[in-house]
Amino acid sequence: MADVKYDVLGIGNALFDVLVRTDEAFLAKHGMAKGSMSLIDEAQAAAIYKDMGPATEVSGGSAANTIVGIGSLGARAAYVGKVKDDQIGNLYIHDIRSAGVAFNTPAATDGPATGCSYILVTGDGERTMNTYLGAAQDLSPADIDPAEIAAAGIVYLEGYLWDPKNAKDAFVKAAKIAHDAKRKVALTLSDSFCVDRYRDEFLALMRGGTVDIVFANESELHSLYMTSDFDTALKQLRNDVNLGVVTRSEKGCMVVSVEDAVAAPAFPVDKVIDTTGAGDLFAAGFLYGLARNFGYKQCGELGALAAAEVIQHIGARPLVSLKELAGQRGLTV
Repeated sequence: MADVKYDVLGIGNALFDVLVRTDEAFLAKHGMAKGSMSLIDEAQAAAIYKDMGPATEVSGGSAANTIVGIGSLGARAAYVGKVKDDQIGNLYIHDIRSAGVAFNTPAATDGPATGCSYILVTGDGERTMNTYLGAAQDLSPADIDPAEIAAAGIVYLEGYLWDPKNAKDAFVKAAKIAHDAKRKVALTLSDSFCVDRYRDEFLALMRGGTVDIVFANESELHSLYMTSDFDTALKQLRNDVNLGVVTRSEKGCMVVSVEDAVAAPAFPVDKVIDTTGAGDLFAAGFLYGLARNFGYKQCGELGALAAAEVIQHIGARPLVSLKELAGQRGLTV
């Protein structure tokens, strides 16, 4: 596409991930709902961190993980997210830029510290997240550079960003700039608990045309339409958005539009170690395919490959070149 500087630009909560292996008793002690994402304050963050065992610490954030994955596949990627000018914030900036991602959002010089997500991984690979948004929640419309947004073929937004008011305004501003430039806008619903909080607002974004593409997993889809029947929910999604992509774990994914419904299989994995980032990396592969004008099934296969790589190790970012991995598995990139 002419005058496209970035294939995909992501906007999200810039968070530093602190991952630790734990058990059900730890979750119960801290009142955590297994598999959920909860927002916590600074005091709660300190209490959880104090009680955790040895941790793996790495730059994260849902949309940022997706954008790093897109870069790993060989696309031109950019990210917008807010950190503070502190030790963790500077490490975050270094990490994302070293992954080949353009990151130009100015760091905050005052206010809360760089945000962290405390991720508890149980023996079955399920992740439970407790997130202190910190500086991430101060992303505002002033951080949205119209020229950068307009130069991105696809603008990708994370549902988690819909919590703070300033971030909502940034989200809507970016979507309008993208559409004025004839670009596509994608949204990931992020978490079923997120959907529970903002169901009506997410549906309004979809039905009003603020977003063109929606990513969801099965639980998020069921939450969105308040039905336990998958086919009913999928049919509704098909009516509400130009393109809907639903991940179904080992059952692969379904891609629906007004014209078509396409299934793509999951990639087999030897052992699930940590599901953190599975949806993020699936979106990376799928969006890469869309940016290359691949068919929906091929997009789904690339998404499945990227998700399979990330769930076989601790952490939400790929440990190998996804471009090379796709080539080894016979997928076109």
